Amino acid sequence: MQWYELFHVDIEPTDRQISDFISNPLWQELSEYLIQTYAVKPKRAYSGCSMGEGYWKGWNIKFKKNGKALCTVYPKQGYFVAMVSFSAKELDDANALISMCCEYTKNKYQNAKSSKLGKSISFEVTDQDILQDIKELAALRARSTKKTNNA
Repeated sequence: MQWYELFHVDIEPTDRQISDFISNPLWQELSEYLIQTYAVKPKRAYSGCSMGEGYWKGWNIKFKKNGKALCTVYPKQGYFVAMVSFSAKELDDANALISMCCEYTKNKYQNAKSSKLGKSISFEVTDQDILQDIKELAALRARSTKKTNNA
C-alpha cells in the first residue's frame, strides 16, 4: 500500500507510524542527528502532488533551521527519500562537497537540473554512505542559514 493511501490529508501520521512504515534504522539515525545537531523540530506537511504516480503525494517531514529547509523526507516502504534543495548562491559550495560523496549521490546531483533559483535533488536513502552524504548536505544548508542571518 502507498503511503498516501494510509494517511490521507486529514489523518496526520504519528512518529511511530512514520517509523513503522519506513522500517529502516537509517530513518531514526537521520532524524535524531538533525534534531540533536541543529536543534530543529521536524514538521509534517501534506503534499497533494500527483507527479510520479503519487511518488511525492502524502505526508512528508520537513527539517528547517531559521526558516530554511535542511532536507525534506518522504516516507517509502523500507526506505525514505531525502530531498535537499540548494539556492543558486549555494551551488559552488555544493559542487565542491559533492566531489567527496559516494557515486550514487554524485550521479543524482550531476543529473539534477539547475535553474536560476538553484537545484533540488531527491536521494533514495538505502545505505549508510547515502545517509552520511545527506548529513553533509544538510550541514551545508545549515551553514548557509548562518551566513544569511549574519549578513
